[in-house]
Amino acid sequence: MEVVKELKVPIDYLFDVFEQSIQSDILAQTGKKLNENEFTGFEYVKDFSKGNQATIQIEKYERNRAYYYSTHTDKNKISVRYDVHSLDEETSKLHYSEEIISNGFLQKMNDALVGLVWGFLKKKRFKEMLNQIEQSYTE
Repeated sequence: MEVVKELKVPIDYLFDVFEQSIQSDILAQTGKKLNENEFTGFEYVKDFSKGNQATIQIEKYERNRAYYYSTHTDKNKISVRYDVHSLDEETSKLHYSEEIISNGFLQKMNDALVGLVWGFLKKKRFKEMLNQIEQSYTE
C-alpha cells in the first residue's frame, strides 16, 4: 500500500503525533519510557488479541524526516515507512508505504487475497486518520 498526501500541519506537529503514539505503545507493552533519540533500533514484543504476538522493530526515527518500523510475526513481516518533508511552515508532504513479506506459499496467497478484499478499506481508513490529524491541529 502506498499513500502520498499533503497535510495542512507543520512537520513538527506531525512528528509530535508520531512520537506520542510510539511512546504510548512502548509504555503499554514494556513499561519503559523512551525519548525519541532512543527509538531507532528499539525492539519489543507486542501482544494482540487471542494470544497473538508480534515483534516490533523501529528501524529508523529521524525527526522531521522519516519513521520506519517493521512488524514480525510467524506468518509475515510488514515493513512500514513514513517519509515526510516540509513544504512550508504549515504544510507537510507525507509518503507512506507498506510492504508485506509472507512466509510460505499459502500465506502469500492468503495475504494477496486479504489485500485485494481489504486493501481499499485499509487505505480509506489510513486517509481518514490523516484527516483526523489535520483536524486535531486546527482545533
